[in-house]
Parts: sequence; structure tokens; C-alpha cells
Amino acid sequence: MRAVVQRVTQSHVSVNGKITGAIEQGLMVLLGVEQGDTEKDAECIASKVTGLRVFEDEQEKMNLSLMDVGGQLLAVSQFTLLGDVRKGKRPSFTKAAGPEDANRLYQRFIALVRQEGIHVEEGVFQAHMVVDIQNDGPVTILLDSKKTF
Repeated sequence: MRAVVQRVTQSHVSVNGKITGAIEQGLMVLLGVEQGDTEKDAECIASKVTGLRVFEDEQEKMNLSLMDVGGQLLAVSQFTLLGDVRKGKRPSFTKAAGPEDANRLYQRFIALVRQEGIHVEEGVFQAHMVVDIQNDGPVTILLDSKKTF
């Protein structure tokens, strides 16, 4: 499972011109599910995201987590994070999980984050979405449950 995590001042996602999820200060998470991913991968990414210390403390050091600052999270499923362009220029998505498994693990990730008391908004699975991200910093972190990077 892969995630692109961005610290944001605000972010929203819309489908057909209608906002389906919006947050103020917090984290925007683009989440890609790989074939073979399990609930353990969702637990790994959820734990990392909720505990990720990317918010500034009183000394202006990135030392506080989403939970510490009472931030919100916007989750958007994005299979293109599994795109492989090592050969040629057209991405191959053969490593991306099928829709049923991907949605199940995406929903599991959201449930795990909510269990930590974090307010979660979300996109619409398999829909064409427009995501507005006001990256704060900018701060962008890449996560991979298999630790390939």
C-alpha cells in the first residue's frame, strides 16, 4: 500500500462539480492499494499517517502529529500510485489491486483513522475526481507499507 501525504491548510475533492469531502488544517492522503495488500498494510499506513510528526511545535520544529493538533484528514483512493514506468513512457497498472480489494482496504484505512478520533472526509471510489490541495510548507511525505522506499 502506498500513500502520498500532504500537510494542508485546506483541501477538498469534488465529483461532477459537487464537493464530496473537504477539510481545513490537516493531511490530504492519496492512497494506492497493491495486489497482495492485506489489513496489515492498511494498519501500517494508518498508524504512520496518524502519528506522522509533520506539524510545527512552539519552537517551529516539525514535532506534532495530526492527533496532537486536532487536524482533519481527507482520503482519496488513487490506483495510479502503483503505476510502473520503468519500461517505456506509458504507465503499467498491473500491480494495482482490483476494485473490490482496493475499496475494502481503502475503507479499512479510513475506519482505522476514525478509530483514533480523527475526522475523516473522503473522495468517491472509482469516480473521476478533482482534488484541490493547498499544501502547507510545502510538506509532502511518501509512505509504502512494504518499505520499498
